[in-house]
Amino acid sequence: MSDSAPSETRDSFAAAREGAGVFVHEDRGERIPLILRHRDVRSAARDWETYSSDAPFRVPIPSEEGVRGVRQIPIELDPPLHGAYRKLIEPFFLRPAKPEFGAKIEALVRTMLDHARMRGMVEVMRDFALPLQSQALALLLSLPSAEAEKWIGWGNSVYREGDAAGKGAELDAYIRERLVRARGEPDAEDFFALLTRLELDGQPLGEDEMAGIANLAFAGGRDTVINSIAEVLAHFARDREGLTRIADDPKLVATAVEEFVRFVSPLSFIGRVCPHGSDVNGGVVPPGGRIGLCWASANFDGEVFEDPDALRLDRKPNPHMGFGSGRHACLGAAHARGIMRALIAQLARQPMHLGIVEEECAYETFGSLRRRLSYDRLVMRFA
Repeated sequence: MSDSAPSETRDSFAAAREGAGVFVHEDRGERIPLILRHRDVRSAARDWETYSSDAPFRVPIPSEEGVRGVRQIPIELDPPLHGAYRKLIEPFFLRPAKPEFGAKIEALVRTMLDHARMRGMVEVMRDFALPLQSQALALLLSLPSAEAEKWIGWGNSVYREGDAAGKGAELDAYIRERLVRARGEPDAEDFFALLTRLELDGQPLGEDEMAGIANLAFAGGRDTVINSIAEVLAHFARDREGLTRIADDPKLVATAVEEFVRFVSPLSFIGRVCPHGSDVNGGVVPPGGRIGLCWASANFDGEVFEDPDALRLDRKPNPHMGFGSGRHACLGAAHARGIMRALIAQLARQPMHLGIVEEECAYETFGSLRRRLSYDRLVMRFA
C-alpha cells in the first residue's frame, strides 16, 4: 500500500516559463511554441484574430485529422459564429447551476460511493471515475442512464487512446443514429431533440453542425473529468485532515474544487492557428502555423500563485485557467464543477476510510519534458 504522494512536481514547465516564456513542442513534425506565462496565455486567449480557433481538427494538440470527420462546434470557430452557436446551446450546459440538477448529481455520487464501499476495493479509473463521468453526462443530456453503458466502452478518451479512428467512427455513427431517432420524437426534451429544433439565422442546423456540437459534448472534456475525479480520491486518501476541515467548514468545498482544477490542470494545453503568422517571445510562427496555450504552465506561475506547487484547499483568489480563458472557456465547466463539488462534499460527510492499494501514474511527454497527468491505474480501498 502507498499513502505517500508521488514526489515529482506537477510543474514541468517552470524552467522554460521563467526563461524564454516559451517551450517548443513538436507534433508530428510541426514545431508548436507553447505560451507559458499566465499573463501571456490570458492575453493570447483573448486575441482570436491573431490566434484563431477557426481550424477544424487542429485546435487539439495532437491534431485530430483522421480520427473524426466533423468540426467541433463551437470550440473550433471564431467570433461572431462562435458566439452565435454558443448562445444556442449554452442554456443546456448551464443546467448544473440549478439546485434540482445539483441534487441529482449528489444522489449519483452518493450511490456510487455506497457501491464502492460495498465492494471494498475498486480500480478507480475504470470502475468509478469513468462510470461516474458517463452517468453524470447522461443526466446533463437528459438521456437514459442505460445509454451511459455504451459510452463507457469508449474508454477514458475517445481520440487519445486505443483505436482512436475506430472509436471516432463509432461515436459519429451513434450521434447520427440518435439524431434520426430524435426527429421521430417531436415531444422529447433530451439533448438530441434540442439539436433538431435549433435554428441559426432562421435556418435549422445542418446534419454536420448538429453532429459537431454533439461530438464536442461527448469527446471534449471526457478524460479531463475522469482524471480530476481520480485525483480528488487519491488526494483525500492521503489528506484525511483535509476532509475534516471541509466537514467543519463546508464553504471550503467551492475553493477546493477550484484548487484541484488548478493543481491537476487536466488539459495541458490547447492549440490556436496563426492565419497571418506571429512572433511569440522572439520565435516566428509562419502563416498557418500553430501555437499552444499552456494552461498547465500558467496555473503554476509563481508571479500569480503563492507557493504554486502546494495544493491549498482554501486558496483564494485563484485565477486559474484550468477551464481555459476568454470566449472559448470550457462550455462544460459548470458540469465538471458540479461533479467535483458533489464528490468532495460527499467524501466530507460520509464516515469513510480511503486507502491507496496500487497506483500507476500517467504521464505526458513533450520532448525533454515529462508531466504527471493522472493515473493509468489506481486501486483504492473504500471502507
